Amino acid sequence: MTEPRPPASSPDDYPTAAEQTARRFQLIWLIPLVAMLVAGYLAYQAIAARGPTITLSFKSADGLKAGQTKVRHKAVELGTVDSIQLSADMSHVLVRVKMQREAAAELTNLARFWVVRPRLNAGNISGLDTLLSGSYIELDPGVPGAASAEPELNFTGLEEPPAVRSDEPGQTYTLQATRIGGLSSGSPVVYRDVTVGEVLRWEMAPDGSSFIVSVFVRKPFDRFVHKATHFWNASGVGIDLGANGVQVRLESLQALLSGAIAFDTATEMRDTPVSPENSNFQLYPSEQIAASAGYTRRLPFVTRFEGSVRGLAVGAPVETYGIQVGEVTAVRLHFDPSGNDTYVEVRFELQPERILTAAEIAQDKPLAATQTMVSHGLRVQLLTANYLTGQRLLGLDFVPGAPAAEARELKDGTIFVPGMAGGLDTLQASVTDLVQKIGRVPFEQIGTDLATTMHAVSNLTGGPELKQSLGSLQAALANVQDLVRKVDAGSTPLLKRLPEMAQTLQATLERAAHLVASADTGYGADSQVKRDLDRMLVEINDTARSVRLLADYLNAHPDALIQGRTGRASEK
Repeated sequence: MTEPRPPASSPDDYPTAAEQTARRFQLIWLIPLVAMLVAGYLAYQAIAARGPTITLSFKSADGLKAGQTKVRHKAVELGTVDSIQLSADMSHVLVRVKMQREAAAELTNLARFWVVRPRLNAGNISGLDTLLSGSYIELDPGVPGAASAEPELNFTGLEEPPAVRSDEPGQTYTLQATRIGGLSSGSPVVYRDVTVGEVLRWEMAPDGSSFIVSVFVRKPFDRFVHKATHFWNASGVGIDLGANGVQVRLESLQALLSGAIAFDTATEMRDTPVSPENSNFQLYPSEQIAASAGYTRRLPFVTRFEGSVRGLAVGAPVETYGIQVGEVTAVRLHFDPSGNDTYVEVRFELQPERILTAAEIAQDKPLAATQTMVSHGLRVQLLTANYLTGQRLLGLDFVPGAPAAEARELKDGTIFVPGMAGGLDTLQASVTDLVQKIGRVPFEQIGTDLATTMHAVSNLTGGPELKQSLGSLQAALANVQDLVRKVDAGSTPLLKRLPEMAQTLQATLERAAHLVASADTGYGADSQVKRDLDRMLVEINDTARSVRLLADYLNAHPDALIQGRTGRASEK
């Protein structure tokens, strides 16, 4: 507390007006003044930083909270959700967002808004960072400085994130397809196993005959898209059963789950100009069909078959010597109620660029060349492409001994080439002919005759004559066995003496030879004794030969001692 001042004793003791004013102003009074100034400045800053309020329309407010959910662009906050309410018809929600002043320039009719939340799609996973931070609204302002940009405060939010941001460099192309398979928004676009873009969207054509698919290719890969570039559907898994075994084709796991589109350009066409933005291309069902589409020259042909063409479909290959040279374009039945002229007409196109050079194609004489080949046996045959699935193809082959035929040009310019059965049809015809020949064999008559013969044989074998004959034969065999035993017993002593007789004869010959040698030495070579001895030696040799022959004969025929040589000769 301040002590009271003593009363003034004179006029000079009273304070002046300046002193009284100074005493009334205190420094502490500056604090509320400064606070007021700061509050005013903050209010001014808030008013100056406040941008326009926009309205976003979503199907659901899932993940959105008033006063908390932010609007961001490239992780920079540009606004905050102020309120969320249902529409009058309760079909959607209206989200009011207070934007900042620096975002006002981006609020045009080109801007896009969507809610970033965790999403699990067939192709990818996104928005995982919002599991902790919460969902937020992403802003894509569109192409900066676009001439078509106009200010806008009401927007319809996207339910799915856009495939391509406006600031991502690249080009968009339009593909025409009869079927889209497993393609969807976000499916990858692949160039030589590298993901270079993605599918933006697809929609059906107004007449419902095809689909229109928009794809985006990022820079610098868009420079590989030329006028002659071919796009094909690379979704799923491709399996080929060929001479090299089973081959499985898979672009990527994402292509298996969400589909994919691949493209490539032929080597000779890579020097052509790059295709501009929004160019139109055909989307082919497979890489093989896309490669076939690269051949620009096509010659129309037609043939006919009078048998079944089961398994032959439009798009089936036309081959010669195992090399594809074309494809089937139409299979049509011409039916005659009388059955006399019913046949199947098959139209196909040949691609001469597959087998001919540019100089040969420039001659442009397909009819004359076809007539020459047909005269040498060229025929169209229906062959089996796959024995498991039953698919068929057309084969152009030279058939030895083919009946005479000719090629001709029809009124529509199509060239007719004669056809004939081939493959399993030829085998089936041969089997049918064999079955018909077998059917003409009189099996019933043969069976009747055979039954009669077997009955006669049965009567013969069961008759008394055969039984009597078998009994007589058995008795004769018993007598023969008894005779053989007797002959063997009688000839055994003689056979045992034969070796002794042979030794005695050999000794006699040796002595005779010694005697002859002595006589020749004593009496000379031309004496009477010499001549007599020579005759005696000849006779002895004949005797020895006869004895050997007798011994051999008796050894082989011991029964000759009983029956004699004459009896043996009569049996022979």
